[in-house]
Amino acid sequence: MIDYSIAIKSAKPGTKKAQITETKAYGQAQVRQNLGLELFAQHISEHNCAYDKGDIQAILAKAVRCLREEILNGNSVTLGDLGTFSPSLSTTGAVTTDDFSTDNIKAVNVTWRKSLAFRGKELRKDATFKLMPSRKAQGDAIEVVKNSETIHGLE
Repeated sequence: MIDYSIAIKSAKPGTKKAQITETKAYGQAQVRQNLGLELFAQHISEHNCAYDKGDIQAILAKAVRCLREEILNGNSVTLGDLGTFSPSLSTTGAVTTDDFSTDNIKAVNVTWRKSLAFRGKELRKDATFKLMPSRKAQGDAIEVVKNSETIHGLE
């Protein structure tokens, strides 16, 4: 289940705050928790897997190192239903091809081409949702409870 809240934002994304003339209500996913490599490996191992958490963690860590190596070798890597990872470049322009050099390359990025399993409409078919207060509203409510406990001597 995906928790979400509703936020009022500019109807035209990218508009500076002072220049907003029209707003709309948008849904925002609220991440419950970030699973690091260890927790994700544990989760995988709990799905009737022949490998334990340590084995899976080691394999995933090795996969990340190898994926990075292949990207730096100029290769793309397709990982089944996960999709394809390819190198891409952020560059500054040069007037001519003769003026272009590696100094114009500012960053090497990784492009992820999602497989069908990770495309938005496919994920939507299987997703369920639960409306939650915004993070700010949750924080405000916690403050009210804390203040109430202090006032009523419940600390």
